[in-house]
Amino acid sequence: MAQGCIEVERKFVPGPGTEEKLKELGGTLEHQVTFRDTYYDTSELSLMRSDHWLRQRESSGWELKCPGASGVSGPHTEYMELTSESAIVARLSELLGTEGLGAAGVAAVLGPLGLQEVASFVTNRSTWKLVLSGTDEQEPTLRVDLDTADFGYAVGEVEVLAHKEAEVPAALAKILTISSMLGVPAQEKAPAKLIMYLQRYRPQDYQRLLDGYSSEGP
Repeated sequence: MAQGCIEVERKFVPGPGTEEKLKELGGTLEHQVTFRDTYYDTSELSLMRSDHWLRQRESSGWELKCPGASGVSGPHTEYMELTSESAIVARLSELLGTEGLGAAGVAAVLGPLGLQEVASFVTNRSTWKLVLSGTDEQEPTLRVDLDTADFGYAVGEVEVLAHKEAEVPAALAKILTISSMLGVPAQEKAPAKLIMYLQRYRPQDYQRLLDGYSSEGP
């Protein structure tokens, strides 16, 4: 994924007819993949409590999701995605108040930054591509991922990648349109896989995250 892309997405609970609806809307199944995600944070969840999410995806490398700037409320999220290891290390150093890390890769700075594994799970994903009728062919294609984690949780995600902040409102409008066509309730907010993992297997961390959100806001 390109450095600095803005990921605008909305998670939803898929139903038994979701794939049929995607086909009816002209969606095409692009691929099906299986991968393992491992998330890292401090013992106090300093990154997650500031709405930053550090992940290493099997065969894909490191990614740090940073909160977007739009501030538009609704059942969606907006993140800037960093995939360059030098950019990730620089942001982590800034967030955690550590200097002098140099040009080391992410794996090399986990220890000095006090970062440890907090979750690891496997996901089976079906990725669908959609183009809304009547839209400019050069506009971003919508992507719908249907995920099932190895701990039994299923979640869908409608996503558009924007290259600059000015494109976010249009991306959000497309996401809400597709969500409506898929029958997703207007204000439905489905938890991310990581949140469900913490709730089930690390309840103390889950509560710490909730406490951080209630006192500081995500």
